[in-house]
Formats: sequence, structure tokens, C-alpha cells
Amino acid sequence: MGVGIRRARADERDFVVGLLDEAFMDDPVSSWVFPDPAHRRARHPYLMGAFTDATFADGYIDLLEDGTAVALWMDIPAAPDEPGAGADEDGPAQVRAAVDSDNERVEQIARLTEAAHPAGRAHVYLWMIGVKPGRQGEGLGTALMAQVLERCDREGLPAYLEASNARSRALYERLGFVFTGTAVELPGGPSLWPMWREPQGG
Repeated sequence: MGVGIRRARADERDFVVGLLDEAFMDDPVSSWVFPDPAHRRARHPYLMGAFTDATFADGYIDLLEDGTAVALWMDIPAAPDEPGAGADEDGPAQVRAAVDSDNERVEQIARLTEAAHPAGRAHVYLWMIGVKPGRQGEGLGTALMAQVLERCDREGLPAYLEASNARSRALYERLGFVFTGTAVELPGGPSLWPMWREPQGG
């Protein structure tokens, strides 16, 4: 597509949060975490901020140069500590405290996705990718993912993500991701589909 992509800077944190907030405001998972629309508008930016801050600390954020799409990535080492072990055991609770302390669903989704995350092999984790409403369906997400997936193929690295809706799942399948076979079922809410991609090409 000829779309320019660059690494987001730390001083662009608020812009990234705003873009993710807009992109995911009506997502099925966000609507489950914050069922009341007014409450969602108030607290959803804090959740996107927690994700953004964690990625700036331990990963990297790619941004389309025109500011219409963003992707949050983590390089996960081989054989990481088991979920919930050591210093990270209170991570989901800390996120809940920072985002919406009275909302147990913030902590619940963090624990469920953490438990589903495959361990053992080094891989690249696409935490989330957001495209500005009104620009979705134009291939911007695919363009944003392409250079990282090319790196995965070049270096022999798998990739992992959780699809949060049927449209994104179909996109990821076209890019070589395969559903792991066990969905993350949010109680009384939508499903997340964990997806794994083996490196491709020769």
C-alpha cells in the first residue's frame, strides 16, 4: 500500500491511547468489560493507557505515519516464567486497581488471557492493533503487521495474538494465524480466539 510505518515515541503516549480508545470503544470485549456506555467512555481510556504503558516499558509500538492505526508488540522469550509466578502474580489486580478498582472484569480478563497464553517457545505477541473508525477495512491493519510478520519469517519466530471479533479473526487467518482450538470464554460475554502463526516461507 505504500503506507509509512514508524516506531512510536514515548512522548506520543497520549496520542496512542486516544487512538486505541477510539478504535476499541465499541469492541465486544470492551463492551463486556464496561457494559454501561457512559462508564465505558469514562474508564476505557485508562485501560488503553495501562496497555500502552506496559508496551512502552517492555515492548514496542508501531504507528502508521498518518496516525490512523497502531500496533502493540511484545517479544516473548523462550520458556518464560509460568503465568502468575513471582513478581507478576498481582499484575491483573494492579491493572484493576489502576483502571477501575470496583470492576472485577478488568482483572478477570487479564487472568483469563494470561492463562491462555502459550509458554515455552520464543514468539512475538501482538497485544492489540487498533485502526481509526472510518478507516477500518482498508488494509491498514494488514500493512501495519506486515513488517513484523516478515521479521518473524526471516528469523524463524512464531507469532501469537487473541482475536476479539469475527472480522479480526478472519483477517488474521488470511495472514497465516490458526486458532489454537480453545477459546477464552468471557463469563456472560463474547469469546476471544487465541491464534498462533508458525514462521512461513523458506
